[in-house]
Amino acid sequence: MFRFVRDYFRRLEQKKILKKKDFRKLEELIGKKITNPDRFIEALTHRSALDQTKFKTSNERLEFLGDAVLGMVIAETLFEMFPQTNEGLLTKMRSNLVNKNNLYEVAQVINLYQFLFIQEDLVTGQSLGIKSILADAIEALIGVIYTEYGYTVAKDFILKFILEPGLTKGVHVTDENYKSQLLELIQKKKVELPRYYVVEESGPEHDRVFTVRVSVGLHVLGEGKGRNKKSAEQVAAKMALDRLSAGEVLAE
Repeated sequence: MFRFVRDYFRRLEQKKILKKKDFRKLEELIGKKITNPDRFIEALTHRSALDQTKFKTSNERLEFLGDAVLGMVIAETLFEMFPQTNEGLLTKMRSNLVNKNNLYEVAQVINLYQFLFIQEDLVTGQSLGIKSILADAIEALIGVIYTEYGYTVAKDFILKFILEPGLTKGVHVTDENYKSQLLELIQKKKVELPRYYVVEESGPEHDRVFTVRVSVGLHVLGEGKGRNKKSAEQVAAKMALDRLSAGEVLAE
């Protein structure tokens, strides 16, 4: 009897949530009927909003799985599409297609935010945070599509919304390793190698923002913010490259 009552109220809660988020649009995106709402609610729940959904699990585990499925699909498809391309370039192409910036753009295109359960104060004034959250949610969505409908359906979703648009825009051939580009440029100038250091950490524990500076000797060339040190370093390196391209001179 207790289980019946519990399940009844859980179904009522699901109906309220699904009505609020209009998961019919999500069904149109994935081309499948959602028969297990709990799993999709989990996939779209950021840990900051667990109380909001009355569920106990965030999308982090599904994000982990979706990341693996995404990498496999992209690697498999690039391997078949570019038979003459070497391993190093294939790795760079895959990295460009699955990185956070590209996944964030995908999330914007499909308007994933409308389905997301997230604490609202993380959105206002935290553009870096919401970018990473949406990119992670894409991976979690892929994870739940894989567990619910299998590899083929997950692959179709990835090809339609991530790989094919990315190839059309040339995302796969864009070199976004700004640290590597900066290092090569600095080495040619025969001066001290660039040094990266954290100058600030801000935000709550689950949504940290790092500020990193890059310098050559005593010369500060750039500063960047990111959800982790590596991404902040890339932003700082890009600023440094822009400044050097604009004619800034380094003392040799």
